Order: sequence, then structure tokens, then C-alpha cells
Amino acid sequence: MKLSALKIAPIIALSLLLGGCAGMPGMSGGDETKDGAPVTEGGQDSMANGAQTSGAMEGGAWSGSPLENPDSLLYTKTIYFDYDIDEVRADYRDVVTAHGDYLAANPSITVTVEGHADERGSREYNIALGERRANSIKRLLMAQGAAESQIITISYGEERPATMGSGETSWELNRRAEFVY
Repeated sequence: MKLSALKIAPIIALSLLLGGCAGMPGMSGGDETKDGAPVTEGGQDSMANGAQTSGAMEGGAWSGSPLENPDSLLYTKTIYFDYDIDEVRADYRDVVTAHGDYLAANPSITVTVEGHADERGSREYNIALGERRANSIKRLLMAQGAAESQIITISYGEERPATMGSGETSWELNRRAEFVY
């Protein structure tokens, strides 16, 4: 049976790849005496070497930025709106309140609130609606003690959709404001 170069090339490449791994530290058949990255056994303090892989510490306490804690209201950075409405929905008021409290407690931090709209309506109308949405959130943040100088608002209207498509599912995702820290 005669093998063509096209059939044999992948076999040769695979054998070279596997053969090249044999001489690498930590791989089977390699030089096991070379120093590699330290490995700790489960249950040992992984912070001893100065490495941290997440914000979760032993015992489940979060040690990273509160903005990145999945269990915090601050983790939610997108606020959705009803059709043609700029008032923050009741199910998002706690999230906006938490962001306002965070800004009030951290006066050196600024946030940009980006207002968006779905594709229905004229470009000008959607820019204005996005601006009203961003300003509605800004007012709630300031009511929690955030300074006006900490909050930048911008409207993209329909120009930066979260998802493409026409229909209620797409429109719901595009009617939003986003916190950008």
C-alpha cells in the first residue's frame, strides 16, 4: 500500500510533537530533577508563595474587589429598562443603591453610566432615551451619597446593541444602562 505525502505528514507531525514532549521537565521520560513551579498539596496554604488564584479565601470570604465578587450586588453592572421607559425598574433599585453606596464610600472612584436603547425609534430619539436612562441612574447614585463629579453619563442610543436581531428577546437586552468602572 502506497501512502501519499498528505496522509503521512500529520502522522510525522504528531510523532514529532509527542517526541518533543519527552524531554520536557515534568513530562514522562523527561529530566525530573530540574526545578519547576512549586506545587502545594490540597489543604496547604497556597498564599505562602505569594500566588492567589481568586478572590475567595479559605473559609469562603471574598478578598478581591467588591466589584468582582459574584455574591455582591456590585457584580451586576447592567440595568435593564422597560420599553420606552427611563425609570429604573424595581428589581434593579437595590443594585443601583449598592453602586451609589460604593461610590459614596470611595470618593476617588469614578464610573461611567452608558445609556442604550433598542433599534425602534429614530436615531435622535434613541440617543435622548439612552441619555435619560443614564441620568435616571445618576440621580439614584447621587441620592445614595455619590458625588456628581464621580459619575459620567453617555448615551449610545441604538448604536451599540448588546445583541443583534429584531424581536422582543433582542430588544429586551438592548434596553439597558451599563456601569463601566
